[in-house]
Amino acid sequence: MVAALLSLGVAVPAQAQENDPIKVGILHSLTGTMAISESTLKDTMLMLIEQQNAEGGLLGRQLEPVVVDPASNWPLFAEKARELLAQDKVDVIFGNWTSVSRKSVLPVVEELNGLLFYPVQYEGEESSENVFYTGAAPNQQAIPAVNYLKDNVGVERWVLAGTDYVYPRTTNKILEAYLKGHGVADEDIMINYTPFGHSDWQNIVSEIKRFGSEGKKTAVVSTINGDANVPFYRELGNQGIDAADIPVVAFSVGEQELSGIDTGPLVGHLAAWNYFMSVDNDANYDFIDAWIDYTGDEMSVTNDPMEAHYIGFNMWLEAVRKAGTADVDAVKDAIIGVTVPNLTGGYAAMMPNHHITKPVLIGEIQDNGQFSVVWETPSTVAGDAWSDYLDGSRDLISDWRKPMECGNYNVVEGSCGGGVEAE
Repeated sequence: MVAALLSLGVAVPAQAQENDPIKVGILHSLTGTMAISESTLKDTMLMLIEQQNAEGGLLGRQLEPVVVDPASNWPLFAEKARELLAQDKVDVIFGNWTSVSRKSVLPVVEELNGLLFYPVQYEGEESSENVFYTGAAPNQQAIPAVNYLKDNVGVERWVLAGTDYVYPRTTNKILEAYLKGHGVADEDIMINYTPFGHSDWQNIVSEIKRFGSEGKKTAVVSTINGDANVPFYRELGNQGIDAADIPVVAFSVGEQELSGIDTGPLVGHLAAWNYFMSVDNDANYDFIDAWIDYTGDEMSVTNDPMEAHYIGFNMWLEAVRKAGTADVDAVKDAIIGVTVPNLTGGYAAMMPNHHITKPVLIGEIQDNGQFSVVWETPSTVAGDAWSDYLDGSRDLISDWRKPMECGNYNVVEGSCGGGVEAE
């Protein structure tokens, strides 16, 4: 009605517009290879929005979810993001899983000055004024996981296995440099990439088995994404690869991915995240209960990216309240320093580089599809946008506060590079 009156040139009282809903875009694959992981995140956002509306909404206005399906199609992510911002006029977007989809969306949110909350671990080497990275940077997942394997398990040989796209390739580039910097020889690092949706793992798992049979303790560091994990883990079981012999630590496998497979043969393999469903904490139990009530399924599981959306959503709410408006520029200024509870018993703070503070947990797969926490950092770790182990990155910092307002400031040269990524 308001839009119709405006189109006719009729003056509309400010109060009418102020009572319009605040629109929240949800940009997650509901079909295709990533639906196994992303459809749950769509439902998480719908639950959080429903809860907030039941509490009176935000600034006296209801929240209106706008759901689109980019269908695991990376260029379609950009089209759907443009649709959300330009047509639907959403005030914020929560979405993406893969880095290739995020990089597809990035120029759109920057061009149209949107806000994107990205809830999944990623490779770093990026900082955007319009993106808030609520998943882990490499220093909050990959590096601590390798240190755990090296120092606690005695691993000397490394298989870096990933899906063939930017997140695994960049993460493994960082890990390879890190391992070599700690004295690991070239011949003790095996790197393998497979396409999205890869299903025939027999030869690759055989090669991993051979690589791990040469007298040095071997581990697999897995950045395999999406539904390819199901046949990968199944083949590990088929070939009798026991976690005691060649442990696998995964960065993209959580409770949701394990819910579809027989975890019996996988007991003892590991995952590195910043949250597990098994965490013993009242806030976590409340979240789990709410999720089960929302889904109506007693077997529903929670996972790390769900917690990242929980944190990001609450940070956005707090920033909007602080700013007194959902206006993008006001929220960007207000959100730096915002601190909200996480689900592991602590707090998450939004840093000036648009990353957050997170604990790091190593979990061991149990036969019920849950993880038992075997190691955790003593305190939270602040996410680092730029790796200390890559030549083009170690001198860069990101700080979006005035007056710097730069995503890649070179502390040696004393200048802002002016771009999002280091080349």
